[in-house]
Amino acid sequence: MNRTQSAELFAYSRRYLPGGCVSINRLVEPEIAFVRGRGAYLWDADGNRYIDYHAGFAPYLLGHADPDVEGAVRHAMEEGWTLAGSGTTPWEARAAEDLCACVPGLEKVQFANTGSEATYHALRLSRAWTGRRHIVVMQGGYNGWHDEVACNVMTPLEQIGPRVSRGEYPFAPMSAGMAPDASRYVHVLSFNDLGAVEWAFETYDVACLITEPILQNIGVVKPLPGYLAGLRELCTRYGVTLVFDEVKTGFRHALGGYQSIAGVTPDLTVFGKAIANGYPLGAIGGRAEIMDLFIAPDPKRRVLIAGTYNGHHMVMAAAIATMEKLRREGAEIYGRLERLGAQIEAGLKELFARYGVGATVARQGSAFCAYFMDHAPRDWHDIAENHDFDFDLRYRRALIERGVYHFPLPTKQGSISAAHTEEDIARTLEATEEVLRELI
Repeated sequence: MNRTQSAELFAYSRRYLPGGCVSINRLVEPEIAFVRGRGAYLWDADGNRYIDYHAGFAPYLLGHADPDVEGAVRHAMEEGWTLAGSGTTPWEARAAEDLCACVPGLEKVQFANTGSEATYHALRLSRAWTGRRHIVVMQGGYNGWHDEVACNVMTPLEQIGPRVSRGEYPFAPMSAGMAPDASRYVHVLSFNDLGAVEWAFETYDVACLITEPILQNIGVVKPLPGYLAGLRELCTRYGVTLVFDEVKTGFRHALGGYQSIAGVTPDLTVFGKAIANGYPLGAIGGRAEIMDLFIAPDPKRRVLIAGTYNGHHMVMAAAIATMEKLRREGAEIYGRLERLGAQIEAGLKELFARYGVGATVARQGSAFCAYFMDHAPRDWHDIAENHDFDFDLRYRRALIERGVYHFPLPTKQGSISAAHTEEDIARTLEATEEVLRELI
């Protein structure tokens, strides 16, 4: 593809923005400047069209620029809704009511602007509730950019060592400039290992365990049968706050979050921009007695939550419209997403088998990932030891050249939206066959 305009835009951006992007996570090869998104498609500055399976790291469940959501946002702008900086608004209350109605485990909620902000509040609430300091996170999980959780996602095995069961991994920071003692109270464990969790609870005074119920920042790593229920039992027995980070899984797999599929209710849940079909939003909710620490009469137990743009009217309008549509048409939308997910899974498996590629496809509903290994992974160590990262990267870049956009970083999940069609999936499989012929 010709990407002259994208190259020029990146060159211009680099004069004023370090790296040319406002989020360094976006700085990948090939460098593409996207200028428009609608439905299942993205267009770059040179007019090239792509079938989009990245979906802005997954929140566009309804597709880009969904008419119902965009209409609600335009109406909010036209009506002149605004933030007075004092008191409440009808829209934040309505969005909170809708979210509690969607997710059975939520009794009360609060809104922020990002998922990272919401996970930060989850740690504060958990520590205030339990009076403890230590937290448990998962190797291969991503829970935000703040110091204590910005660690151990795709860590080289040379840095963390072999898999351990009754033990933890070295803290691997994702950034320079983090507090020197950021890791003091953080304990990194293997996903899908209840023995490691019980060891940590016996060894440390743990305030909370925070985890994605499916690890979807390293593809689609599902919990083993009984794992999430085991976490619930252990957290209850040891008095630890169980926090599910459903920024990626929430709404994509079910209106009630993945917790409604698993039948496991955490104490607190964190959601992200999928609530508003991609508009900037974070939310934290759960048991009322924990959430009410935001207004605790004892200042020594009161947890601060503040933000001028928390509950911004345009974002609340987008959230209300998204939840209304999913409540109204959820059966049809989720059924359609499951059918499209099954179509792409079956097609990819057939192609990999036909061309002799050692691969498996892990999928949950509309989220999928091709792993170039002979089984679905159980944790990060499994991926790091068995996945062909070099082939994965070449595979993704070759698909992009054929107008199929997966984020060009190995093991990142693909996300189907309600705007995709069977024809889009068929075209994707055609492009995949072309890529396999080229690479094999």
